[in-house]
Amino acid sequence: MSEADTPSLGSVLFRGLRGRCPKCGQGELFSGYLSVATQCGVCGQGFAEHDAADGPAVFGIFIVGGAVVALALILERWLSPPLWVHAVLWAPCIIGGSLAILRPIKGLTIALQHYFRSIEKPLDDQRW
Repeated sequence: MSEADTPSLGSVLFRGLRGRCPKCGQGELFSGYLSVATQCGVCGQGFAEHDAADGPAVFGIFIVGGAVVALALILERWLSPPLWVHAVLWAPCIIGGSLAILRPIKGLTIALQHYFRSIEKPLDDQRW
C-alpha cells in the first residue's frame, strides 16, 4: 500500500467505530461480539497482533458512568425519588450502555493501533 492509498485518520476512525477493517473498510474487524478476527476476509490484513487490553473498558466506564451519574443527580434534584427507583432505573442503563459502547470503542482502539502502527509484536520463545 503506497502513501496515496493510505486512508485518512477520519476514515480509519469511522471504520473502527463501525467494526470494519481499518485498511479497506469492507471486511469485518470482529469474529464475535468482542473477539477480534485473525485477519480481514477482504484484504487479508492481519489483526493477530492487535490488542486493545483494558483501554476500551476504562473509556466505557468513564463515558457510561459519567452519563449515569449526571442523569441520576438531575433526577434526584428534580424528583427526589426513593432509592429503589434509582436501582431499578440505573442498573439496566449501566448494563445496556456498557454493552452498547464497548464494541465501538474496542474497534476504535484497534483502528488507532493500525493507523499509528503501534502494535507490539509477540516475543518469540525467548527465555531469560
